[in-house]
Amino acid sequence: MCPGDEGSPVRRRDFVTALLANASAFAFASISHAQAPRRTVRVGFVGAQARDAPLYVAFRNRMKELGYQEDKSFIFEFVRTPSIDAYEESFRELAARKPDILVAAGNEPALRAARAAAGSLPIVCLAIDFDPVAKGFVQSLARPGGNITGIFVHPLELAAKRIELAREAFPQARRLALIWDRTSADQVRAAAVTAQALGFEPRRIELEGHPVDYAAAFAVNGGPDEPVIIPASPIFLRDRAEIERLLLERRIPSVAAFRELAEAGALMSYGADLVGLFGDVAGVVDQIVKGANPADLPIAPSSRFHLAINLKSAAVLGITLPLALTARADEVFE
Repeated sequence: MCPGDEGSPVRRRDFVTALLANASAFAFASISHAQAPRRTVRVGFVGAQARDAPLYVAFRNRMKELGYQEDKSFIFEFVRTPSIDAYEESFRELAARKPDILVAAGNEPALRAARAAAGSLPIVCLAIDFDPVAKGFVQSLARPGGNITGIFVHPLELAAKRIELAREAFPQARRLALIWDRTSADQVRAAAVTAQALGFEPRRIELEGHPVDYAAAFAVNGGPDEPVIIPASPIFLRDRAEIERLLLERRIPSVAAFRELAEAGALMSYGADLVGLFGDVAGVVDQIVKGANPADLPIAPSSRFHLAINLKSAAVLGITLPLALTARADEVFE
């Protein structure tokens, strides 16, 4: 659907800038097509989303722009993992298919499992909710020093920013719920520190099990006066429709990490632009295919951040957001 159609988001972009960006992308794609690789490259993914999820489609589309033809010069090897605990088994299954490059996207358990299964294979990581240097996966961002490179999104700063947005939206609120799982423990700690500094009483709610019992977790929430913060997690992203349905039924506002949750019903989201980042991952894969050594290929910090607001959810919740906040949004669902 086009912007302005019923149900579509209103995107705050400058029209002329968009035209120039599209023209540049077309020119780059045309140049890249002439540099298509001569051999078939097998790129292995393990993910919690379905194979046709927009994130993976963005990766495959970017590979096409770079000159790869899927199922000819590029094979997308994909294994869907049912849970965080299953990453190790899923990456072993993927490694058995003999890929040339592994992609570990999003969380620390994914990268740990990829490293265990890869042997000497190059690994491209998209580190969204952990620091690959602090966790010991690479020597430094500038010179990783092993077989791992990729893209790094600073998660703790984003976690704190979501608390600031919650305070701006709810100036009178005293309490704040912080849900988390094993992939988002560092984020919830950073969020709790900021919450206390801004006058919130943070309440941490750990979500465990498979499947997660979201209804039980939200049953003890204080309602409209206690916003919920939803951090970056592959499981929360996968379960976004159920999470937001339950929250809206209970009239609980939420501030989430990804715009996909705002699209599903969260009041707001602020965090990494996942679709854009998965396209960037394809660029790193392309560099390795063309001969770059992961040990010497810097892990690039990302500047793709996205603020989305769902005015439909605001109406359901009976919330009027400050105009200054709405005006800053990159995307508004209404």
